Amino acid sequence: MTSNRYWRLDRHPDGLNFSEAFSLQEETLGPVAPNAVRVRTQYLSMDAGTRMWMTPRTDGYQPPLPLGGKMTGLCLGRIAESDDARFPVGALARGFGQWADFADMIPDVAGLELVDESIPDVRQHFGALGMNAWTAYAGVKEVLGAQPGEWLAVSAAAGATGSLVCQIGKLLGARVIGIAGGAEKCRYLRAQLGVDVAIDYKNENVEAALAGIEGGVHAYFENVGGAILDAVLPNMAHYGRIAICGLVSSYDADAAQAGPARFDQILMRRLRVEGFFIPDFLHRGPEFLQPLRRWYDAGQLQMRFEEFTGLEATLEAYAAMMSGRNIGKVIVRVHD
Repeated sequence: MTSNRYWRLDRHPDGLNFSEAFSLQEETLGPVAPNAVRVRTQYLSMDAGTRMWMTPRTDGYQPPLPLGGKMTGLCLGRIAESDDARFPVGALARGFGQWADFADMIPDVAGLELVDESIPDVRQHFGALGMNAWTAYAGVKEVLGAQPGEWLAVSAAAGATGSLVCQIGKLLGARVIGIAGGAEKCRYLRAQLGVDVAIDYKNENVEAALAGIEGGVHAYFENVGGAILDAVLPNMAHYGRIAICGLVSSYDADAAQAGPARFDQILMRRLRVEGFFIPDFLHRGPEFLQPLRRWYDAGQLQMRFEEFTGLEATLEAYAAMMSGRNIGKVIVRVHD
């Protein structure tokens, strides 16, 4: 028998006050369930999309997590027990499990997959080779169809997905506009990621800055919504495209929020707006991984990590990510 610590969702969080909504619990593990796999967690991925799972909303892309249940998120670790021959004990795997020392998963439900452990930094399975990278690639290449020479804008540009959108956009020949909060993030976008324009939404007028883009923004990768989206809409080029990957500005709301105030610009500029969700593309992961791995091996694709240590630091890590204090990807190292 093995003890297992896990984070339990006790109530719906109020804003960023996660410490009052979660409690760290301990249990004794029995044998793994039929057809299930148990992963000893090495790393947990902190992702903004999971914030909506903590609310009572039933109109999201996934039902809310039940109160009193274990918190779910993306995990990376080694298989400790397995009742599925596809996933041998000792292999490195990634999937949607629990915020816990040991995460139990039904592979086909959890999107569990074996990953290449030969890469120098296995954390990149949450980075340049992970689902944030799949999301960035699918959004830029498939949904937006960004073309060489076009202006591609991205919100939350210094975050996990946004920073990869910036890089992939440049690799595909687009001119990239990164919108981020703070001078340090904008310096990172210019110096490390090579964006053409960096806009600090905390200290600049985003709408006015975008008005200086000749011909307007052809493609916009949306992670935030709210005021940022309202600033972008009147500065889109006619027949431009918008890919909505995230709306983090409203994830902590217990009910649906009003749409953009500049909604009329979708008609006036004849824009195409499409929401997309990476689980819709999971079956194409191996296809996306080919160019991502090629760019990563060539040193053309990077991910900066902000790492917190210990399962007990998970709530602190999550709050840091949700408040935008990080550059790149926030992760929690649970075990070596």
